Amino acid sequence: MTSASNLGSRHAPHRARSTAARARLVAGAVVAMLLAGCAQAPPQALGTLEYDRIALPAPAAERIVDIAVHEGERVEAGARLLTLERTRGDAQLAAVQADVARQREALEELRNGARREDVDQARASLAAAQAQARDAQAYYDRLRPLGGQQLVSAADVDRARAAAGNARAQVAGAQAALAELRNGVRPEQIAQAEAALAAAEAQLQAQSFTSGRLDVVAPRAGRVDSLPYRLGDEAPVGAPLALMLVGDSPYARIYVPEPLRAGIAVGDAATVLVGADGERRYAGRVRMIRSEPTFTPYYALTGKDAARLSYLAEVALEDAGDLPAGLPLRVQFDGVR
Repeated sequence: MTSASNLGSRHAPHRARSTAARARLVAGAVVAMLLAGCAQAPPQALGTLEYDRIALPAPAAERIVDIAVHEGERVEAGARLLTLERTRGDAQLAAVQADVARQREALEELRNGARREDVDQARASLAAAQAQARDAQAYYDRLRPLGGQQLVSAADVDRARAAAGNARAQVAGAQAALAELRNGVRPEQIAQAEAALAAAEAQLQAQSFTSGRLDVVAPRAGRVDSLPYRLGDEAPVGAPLALMLVGDSPYARIYVPEPLRAGIAVGDAATVLVGADGERRYAGRVRMIRSEPTFTPYYALTGKDAARLSYLAEVALEDAGDLPAGLPLRVQFDGVR
């Protein structure tokens, strides 16, 4: 009994030291867990994956006669998407082309001046008017003495005098017409004709542009997201005939909560977690953030209500590949606390 008691007394300090070591280990683990629990996760903002979206409006209220693509199809720049009926547009284009030709010929006529035949005709008209004036004047000269002798009535003398004056006026008119042909057109008339031709050519350019847009083509490479109208529909002018998703890579459209807004600026780095599980991670950078919140009246909010504000922002993804639009995502801002 004595030896056993002595053995137990010799091992007691060792057990005490082991118990103290375990206690220190447990305490360290607890502290580490507490510190881990106290460490804050990086702030996050929620949103969706998006591409730049462009709309192709209807250039004219014409019926859709052909659709060359399907929704979701990827197309290259310049690819034809759909075609509108061309009958009315081609007729309007032909009418404008004819008007341009008419205005051009009218200007050329003014620049060339009067033809020799027109000058000869005016000269002949002047000669005829002069002959008639001489005859009328001679008749009046013969009749006037007879009127003084009361051999003819005064009314006949007055008519002869009026006819002579009328003949002289016709001579003056014929002389002016001949002088006009010899002098040519006025510079102001040529300027007016040039302006009319320029207006007609501008109208032709506009109509040609409109007729060319009856074949709706993709302005950029991308994916056809939506075709709101079907074959045979007639969309109003300006209505979107096709919606496209364009851009080399998608971006994250997120809503930044008000407590994080002050710490985020354009150019800041971020981590984008794509999908509901967030397994796909991409590096990103803030490319836009709105200065106004997404709803009003923001100026009437105070206290906790003001913390509910959110600001629309966009984060460009790096090396995102060809991810589909609309995926849910989270964006972490590691540099914001």
